[in-house]
Amino acid sequence: MWRMGVSRGRLPDETLLAGLTTDDPELAVAFVRRFQRTVFGVALTVLGDPQLAEDVAQQTFERAWRHAQMYDPRRGSVRAWLTTIAHNLAIDTVRARRASPVASQDLDALLGIVTETPERLALADDSAERVRRAVAALPREQARALVMAGIYGMTAREVAAAEDVPLGTAKTRIRTGTLKVRALLEAEERR
Repeated sequence: MWRMGVSRGRLPDETLLAGLTTDDPELAVAFVRRFQRTVFGVALTVLGDPQLAEDVAQQTFERAWRHAQMYDPRRGSVRAWLTTIAHNLAIDTVRARRASPVASQDLDALLGIVTETPERLALADDSAERVRRAVAALPREQARALVMAGIYGMTAREVAAAEDVPLGTAKTRIRTGTLKVRALLEAEERR
């Protein structure tokens, strides 16, 4: 039991995050336990290496602790804020370690993971399934470009080089794919 008879597990995400700023160890532990699988899942999805994913997850929680006071609930949920931190750190790790472009067969395997296996994407609720369906509905070229940019963190220039297409074509594929996925997700939410 926590103060005033409320279980830490039932506290709102924002309260647990605020507990990080007060250096309350009980709230900090509850915060990490609530989000550890999600953060690790995001890192693992991007990196594909459990050891690196653990490092990125730890860095994510360290960054959340250092910047908890900067969280703005008007910009999104605590979960979204934390997964964005994890994703950005994982992308930075990929960029720092990438020695060569992604092989085409590796990208096809990743695209299969994104569109077929729910346990690899650690998104809240049924969001993973909705995102997979939306990405799977895209033309293959757009889906590949979107996955390269969104999961691998490749720039449009890197996507263009990997796909052997002009830079403008890569940018168009990424943008069009993003807009289509967003439209599909919004249409599904309205139902």
